[in-house]
Amino acid sequence: MTLCLLLLTTVGLAATVFAPRALLRAGWPEREPVTALWVWQCLVGTVLLSCLSALLLGAAALLETVRARLFAPAPPAVVDAYDLTSVPPWTALLTLLLACGAAWTGAMLARELVNDRRRRRVRRAHLRERAPDLPAGLAVPAGPLLVLEDEYPDAWLLAGATPQLVITTGALRRLTGRQLDAVLTHELGHARAHHDWLLHLSGALAAGFPRVPLFAHFADQTHRLVELAADDTASRRCGHLTTALALIELNQHRGVLSCDSPRRLLHARVERLLDPPPRLGATQRAATATFAALTPLIPLLITLAPGLAA
Repeated sequence: MTLCLLLLTTVGLAATVFAPRALLRAGWPEREPVTALWVWQCLVGTVLLSCLSALLLGAAALLETVRARLFAPAPPAVVDAYDLTSVPPWTALLTLLLACGAAWTGAMLARELVNDRRRRRVRRAHLRERAPDLPAGLAVPAGPLLVLEDEYPDAWLLAGATPQLVITTGALRRLTGRQLDAVLTHELGHARAHHDWLLHLSGALAAGFPRVPLFAHFADQTHRLVELAADDTASRRCGHLTTALALIELNQHRGVLSCDSPRRLLHARVERLLDPPPRLGATQRAATATFAALTPLIPLLITLAPGLAA
């Protein structure tokens, strides 16, 4: 069991510290944001599975109740293969730290979901206050598309069980038909890919463990990559130029064309749409996605190796 714990700790540290550095230095995530999002999720899954596996093994070694439940269907030879009786002195401390980390992770996720529900309730209440100003037939914000009378050009997705697209009349006046289609396709891309859940997960982990490199980079990269992925969805349907022009029209008053703008992501998105980077080949994308999907299996194989060998 000592070897298993050491290997799980090594895998978790490698995925937490070294893998994010290599991924941040790579140039292909800019070209393949969907694949990059998948790789980041697999890295996070690897760390979480490593911690969970180490927690279960440590708890089984220290507590007879946990051991009996965890190995109830296993034959005696499997239990003997894990050598749970020889517990190193640092196992108790490691198990306690992992248990606290698991509880804290659950608390952060719960807080993120509660805060998101509160924010959505406030936003929907705000929309209901503005509903009397809507044209006839749009008085109740219950459909998939809601138009607000507002000179300020804006469009966003109100996430929830039934996602709702919100767009202002100021945006409608600025955008052409094709540009409007690009904006709506962009927001629908967020809804169909459930980017809101990914943002909640990355935000909760970064808030709970701000000093963990993987979680901090995961939150930053998720905010960037989901926008690039939605841009690609819109550009495939409406064209790169149309999507770039729609983005400029909606954000020109925010200084999107200025290199010194604090909204550097908007500037980078426009440049990327106007000068699309070369995409990876289908074989390269498949190989990268497959390799990333196999990474979370490493802690599972380490954990199950003694039992399989028995």
